[in-house]
Amino acid sequence: MRTHRDRIRHAVGFEIIALILSIPIMSFFFDFNIKDISVIAITGSIIATLWNYGFNIAFDKGMVRFKRSTFKTPALRMLHVLLFESGLLMLYLPMVSWYLGITLWQAFIMDASLVGFYLVYTFSYNWAYDKIFPIPYFNYERNEAVSI
Repeated sequence: MRTHRDRIRHAVGFEIIALILSIPIMSFFFDFNIKDISVIAITGSIIATLWNYGFNIAFDKGMVRFKRSTFKTPALRMLHVLLFESGLLMLYLPMVSWYLGITLWQAFIMDASLVGFYLVYTFSYNWAYDKIFPIPYFNYERNEAVSI
C-alpha cells in the first residue's frame, strides 16, 4: 500500500489541479461570480481532500481483505471512482445549497452536471499518478511484491 506521505501528495495534487480547472468552468456554466464559486470550490476541495485520504485508505484495506492484493484493474478503478464520488456528493450538497441560497435539488443538479467532468478527471488523475509514482503491488497469496 502507499505511504501516508504519498497519500497526502496524491490528495493535495488532485485538489490543486481540480481547483485550477473547476473554478473558471463552474463560474462560466453556472453563472455565479468567481468569489462565490471560489468559496464553494475551496471548501469543497478541503472536504474532498479529507474524504479522499480516508476513503482511499479504507478502499485499499478492503482490497487487501477481499482480494488479497492492492492491484486495481480498470473495473476496480471505476468502482473506486463511483463510490468516492457518491460519498463526496452526500458530504458536499448541504454546504453548496446553504452557501449559494439554492435548494438541495438545485445543488444536486449543479453537482450532477460536474460529475461527468470529475469521473473522467478522477480516473485520469489516478491512472496518471500510478504511472508517475508507481508502487509494487503486494500479492498476499504469493507473499511477494509484484512490479507492474
